[in-house]
Parts: sequence; structure tokens; C-alpha cells
Amino acid sequence: MAIHGFGEIAEQLRRSTVLVSPGGRGNGSGVIWSADGVIVTNAHVARASQMRIQLWDGREFDAALVSRDTRRDLAELRINAANLPAAAAADSSQVRPGELAIAIGNPLGFVGALTTGVIHAVGPLRLWGSEPWVQADVRLAPGNSGGPLADARGRVIGINTMVAGSLALAVPSNAVTNFLAADPIDAWLGVTVAPVRVPRPGSRSKAFGLVLLEVEPDGPAANASLLPGDILLGTDEKSFASLDDLSTSLQGSGQRLLRLGFLRGNYERFRLVTVQLGAQRIPRSAAAA
Repeated sequence: MAIHGFGEIAEQLRRSTVLVSPGGRGNGSGVIWSADGVIVTNAHVARASQMRIQLWDGREFDAALVSRDTRRDLAELRINAANLPAAAAADSSQVRPGELAIAIGNPLGFVGALTTGVIHAVGPLRLWGSEPWVQADVRLAPGNSGGPLADARGRVIGINTMVAGSLALAVPSNAVTNFLAADPIDAWLGVTVAPVRVPRPGSRSKAFGLVLLEVEPDGPAANASLLPGDILLGTDEKSFASLDDLSTSLQGSGQRLLRLGFLRGNYERFRLVTVQLGAQRIPRSAAAA
């Protein structure tokens, strides 16, 4: 089915999509969220306190990291620019299965690449906690992360984040709005995680765990000597059953200690580590690592 004005819709969405270069290997995408220089991308794309942003017209800017939420994989960047072509955000709670979805990004170095598909579902995923995801059958590749997932009118319904099976997963636009409105909190561990099932020694059952995919340098987890590949099983008081349990255990304010149970190596020896949280509370106006 042809969509009236689709070419213009796609072009406007391209103008609202940026190339994010965090330094080192790999680039990602981002969305111009406001005309005065607010850029939204994924936390796993924004891996440095200073990055470079390239606009659709070729202009480049230094970008400062303002706020970052690794649990929801969102980051807010800011560039010194005005009158930018900001994207319009839709109410993601109104998105329904079967609707057209448009993704724009910079996969594998192809700037402004477009792909289309349909929405499959909007809601939580098993083992990923209670937070909802916009799930669509658009084709994503490395470099699409942080770019917009939009509806047929070009309004952003999510921020493309990852691929699970054959579906692309995007953080809903309503979660982005809440993230930008919230004050930074010091419930920060400095890790990127994924849910896994870990065999129990001497049992056919498997325990829930969160494998550390990345550990940010100088973050609380790194300072406690946690490493990529370690699997978090819970605190000294409660085992984890979902991603939400880790988030809950991190909540609080001020300097405090958290005891985490984890596995390393052959995953047979249970270990405990003490992590210091809230040691560096960073205001929104400053760069956050």
C-alpha cells in the first residue's frame, strides 16, 4: 500500500537522525530531540564523555554526555547548535501491532539508511523485566543503534537498541520522554547486562543471572573488580529473577555499599563482592561517564 508523501516523510526523518562517533571502533546513530541541541541515543553508543556528532548536512559538532541510563540503554547528549530539525515524538502507548514502522540509521557506514517493516508487539520481554519494548520486524545492523523507529507519519515511537531473534527492539518514546524529564540519580553500576540461565551444580534446573557484557572503566563495578563475563546472581539478601531486580537493588541516594553475588570462570564457585554506590553524584549540567 502506497503512503502519500512517504518520500518527504523519510527525508525529514533522515534530517532528524545523526551519526554518533564515540571514538575508537564503531559508530552509532542518534535522534535530534529538540531544536536547541538535545540528542538522544543508546547508552551503549555513548561510551565517552565527549563525542562527535555529524548532522545530515555534513556539519560536525562536539557533543557532551549529559545523562545516561544503562538499565534503559538511553543517553542524552548536547551540542552547541540551534534551529535543528528536531524529530516529533508519538505516544508509544498508542502503537498497535500491524502498524508500519520506519527505521533510519547509519548501519555499516551507510549514512541515512532506511528500512521498513511492521510492529509485532509493544510490551515486556520474558527475562528482561517489566519495562516495555517496541518490537518490529525492521532490519537493523551495527550502526543503527540509537536511531529512530518511527510510524507512518514520521513520528518517533522508539529508539532502536538491539535485535532479538528476528525482531528489532526499540525503547518506547514515552520512556525517552520520562528519561529526559528525570533528574540524574546515583543508582549507577556502570555495566551493560543481558539475562542468562545458569546451570546449577548437581541439578537439572537453571538459575537466573545477568551476564556483564561491558564494564565501564572507573565505574562502581570496575572499581569493585567485576569483569565482562561475570554473571550477577543477586544481592546478599535476594536472588535476581529479572532485570528489574538489579535496578531495584541499586536505588538509593548518597554513598552506600551493595553486596552482590556473582559467578566467574567455570561458573561453579559463588563469590561475593562489595560495590560502593553514589560516590560520584554528577549533576545534569555536567558530563557523566
